[in-house]
Amino acid sequence: MRKIVKTSIVAASLIATTAMAADKGIDITTTGQAVVYYQTLANNGAGAPDLFDQATAKANVGLQLNLDADLKNNFTFGSQINYLGTLGLEKNLVSGTMQNVGGATTSNDIADDIYLSQLYVAKKMGNTTLKLGRQELPKSLSPFAYSEGWNVFKNTFDAALIVNTDLPNTTLVGAYVGGGNQNGVSANLDNFGDITTTAGAITGTAYMATVQNKSLPMTTVTATYYAVSNVAGSVDADILWGDVAIAPKDLPMGLKLSVQGGQISPDLTGAKDTNAFGAKVDLKPTSDLAVCVAYTTVNDGTVGIKNTGGVKTPLYTQMILNQGALYFDNDTYMLKAVYNTGKYGKIIAQGTMTNDNTPGNTNATSDLTDLELVYKVNAGGVNFLAAYVNQSWDLPAGAAAGTKDGQDLVRLVARYNF
Repeated sequence: MRKIVKTSIVAASLIATTAMAADKGIDITTTGQAVVYYQTLANNGAGAPDLFDQATAKANVGLQLNLDADLKNNFTFGSQINYLGTLGLEKNLVSGTMQNVGGATTSNDIADDIYLSQLYVAKKMGNTTLKLGRQELPKSLSPFAYSEGWNVFKNTFDAALIVNTDLPNTTLVGAYVGGGNQNGVSANLDNFGDITTTAGAITGTAYMATVQNKSLPMTTVTATYYAVSNVAGSVDADILWGDVAIAPKDLPMGLKLSVQGGQISPDLTGAKDTNAFGAKVDLKPTSDLAVCVAYTTVNDGTVGIKNTGGVKTPLYTQMILNQGALYFDNDTYMLKAVYNTGKYGKIIAQGTMTNDNTPGNTNATSDLTDLELVYKVNAGGVNFLAAYVNQSWDLPAGAAAGTKDGQDLVRLVARYNF
């Protein structure tokens, strides 16, 4: 009850504060989104429930309100209030939520379903911007602490972020990340605590420095360094990550080339460094069709390749559901095609084959095949997404009878931005 009252008071105080700011002549911009999100995931093990059964389905109805203000003297203010509910869908259609507030997967108390996902003040000084508070971090500049957009709402971080563009064609970024909430299925989004790696909670902090340079013609080079403290106890780690994207205008069919790679180095005797590498080729054979081929490899290090704010990876072969096979010890091949029909939306067909890994069982030697079909369309101002995923994998020798060797996912999302 104490948390419910506290959340309600904070939300009410924020709304009242913005109202008073408007009275004082401070310009306030209001934006947001409304979301209906449904997902069902079923495996093919013996006795498992089917797709669309209540036991395999999760859903949310969400409303997000952004309040942004110009405080003058180059100061700006931003806030974001989220409501996550179910509209009672758990009574007959689903068994849980994709995201929740207060630790309860199904709650009918609106006060327990509201949380503040962003609350920050920013100051612009010439070509430098300083942003302090609860905020989103972008994947392009923070590949191991970024806000994932696959769920109902994005995860956010308690952080200090500084961005400078004084150098020609160069963006310098520094960040101190003290914590955040975790993006995952049924994640409790008002629980701003430790960020996590695959080795456990980072009970300390993370410091990040990124340099992005576009001096070379048609080339973007991004290099990032993290110093992460107290990973899985008192162990510190260093993370180095780089990405190079080349898009020459004179190459046929819009050819683009990209490479990525890096290393996670735990400061612990006996621990193994985790090394990763990836390459990607993008083609646009026609104005309506885009094709992508990618390859990534990760060795069997101690700490897996994973975003500390969620469940995804920064790897080129990351798709809707295959992240569990990408963290450790794997070679993954991806093929993707996107066909734009114009007013009828986009059709995306993509697939990966991963060697030497199994979702949820990184010690087994197996192969994962992940096939995905996605349809996106904007109709009546609403963005709709429908996705189907089929996964299958080889079971390790001696697996118990009835052990699942595949699963299917269906995801349906309607999102209205205002």
